[in-house]
Order: sequence, then C-alpha cells, then structure tokens
Amino acid sequence: MNDLIISAQGIEKTYDTGAVRVNALRGIDLDVERGEIVTIMGPSGCGKTTMLNCLSGLDEIDAGRVLIDGAALHDLPDNERSEYRARRMGFVFQLYNLLPVLTAIENVEMPLLVSGVGSSESRKRAAGMLEMVGLADRADHIPGELSGGQRQRVTIARALVNSPAIIWADEPTGDLDSETAEEIVELILDLNRSNGQTFVIVTHSIEVGRIGRRIVKMRDGLIEDDGLGGAHAAGNAGEEAAGQ
Repeated sequence: MNDLIISAQGIEKTYDTGAVRVNALRGIDLDVERGEIVTIMGPSGCGKTTMLNCLSGLDEIDAGRVLIDGAALHDLPDNERSEYRARRMGFVFQLYNLLPVLTAIENVEMPLLVSGVGSSESRKRAAGMLEMVGLADRADHIPGELSGGQRQRVTIARALVNSPAIIWADEPTGDLDSETAEEIVELILDLNRSNGQTFVIVTHSIEVGRIGRRIVKMRDGLIEDDGLGGAHAAGNAGEEAAGQ
C-alpha cells in the first residue's frame, strides 16, 4: 500500500478476570490505506469489536504497535490520546450514544464545543452536517422524537463534524430495519466518495460487509483473511494448533 493511514503490528489483547483469561487478540497485523472502506466480519466473540477499540485507542493493548498516520497511538499519554481521537477520529455505534436531553443539533455540535470551538462556529458547522445527512428539518428534535434511522444519521453527523480522517463504526446498522440500513449504507458510501475519509466498519451484515473495498475476516482473535489475498494469520493459527 502506498498511503497507509492505519498500520497495526502484532496487536495482542488479553482480558483476565482472575477466574477466566481470554486471549481476545492474538497477534493482529492490519494495514489500511487512506480513503478505504474496510469491513471487519466474523462470528460473535471472534474479537472484531476488541480490534476496533484497540486500533482506535479506546482500549489499551498488551503487545504490538498501532500507527495512525505514522504516530504511535498507544505511546501517547491518555490525555494526548483522547485529544488525538477528538481531532482525528469519529465514532459510530449501534446504539447511537446520543444524549437524550439534547436536540439533534446540540448532539452534533458537542464534539466541537469540547474541542474548544466557539459556540457560533460550532452551531454553524453542526447545522451544515445535519443538512449533509438530510436532517436539517429535524435539528431541534430530541433523539426520542426521531426514528432509528434518523438517530443513526445524527450519530454519523456527530462523528463527521470534526472532519476526522478516520471513522470507526461498530455495527452501524445493527439496530435498524433493512430499508433504513440500506439508507445508512448509501450515506456512508456517499460520504466516503465526497470526503475521501477512511471507514473501518465492524458488522455481522453481509450487505454492509460488501460495501468495503475489502472484507477482513476474523476468527478466534486472529485475522484469517485480510481481504488482500493474505491468510497468514489463519496459517499461523493452524501451525500453533498442530504444535500443541
């Protein structure tokens, strides 16, 4: 790849409760090129969401290295990493994570206000994002007055309002009916084409998976197919199993 925005090398993550030790990620290597849509698929419990959280810096890692635009994300102190995420990344979750007492436009402008952008500029940019996702006429409605698809559009607008280089999405259509899910998929494709932003999407949906320029397939904390014809992780897993 010529212009990597994400490069993960040997990522390991273990959850240890004392009674149970789970090797959630067992040596993940993944490169993502700027402007790609990469979808991550695999059975429940295979490590998809854990990988997304570790790549984005939401979770700590036990071993390996994550480079975002060449910067070693996990080498940054917590406050600098949080600031980096706020400036350079957007997040879309299945359950929206909208503040129920705030209107759509207030939810969208929140990241800007937290980042120190003035209230007038924040409101202007939030209004522009709501218009981009087709919700200008719902700006003054609280989440409880919006449909599931509309709430997810607000979430996407909030994720994009800082003009982030990377948008991380965890099951962005998982709580939506098929027609609304299709609308969200089309919106993601339009935004990718218009803005050239990188999308990394975890999904169980075959339809959502197919929008990726490539599909990364996971199983048992390993990448079994990186979508580039490489299945080295699965091969390593087989070698490990054979040696046990």
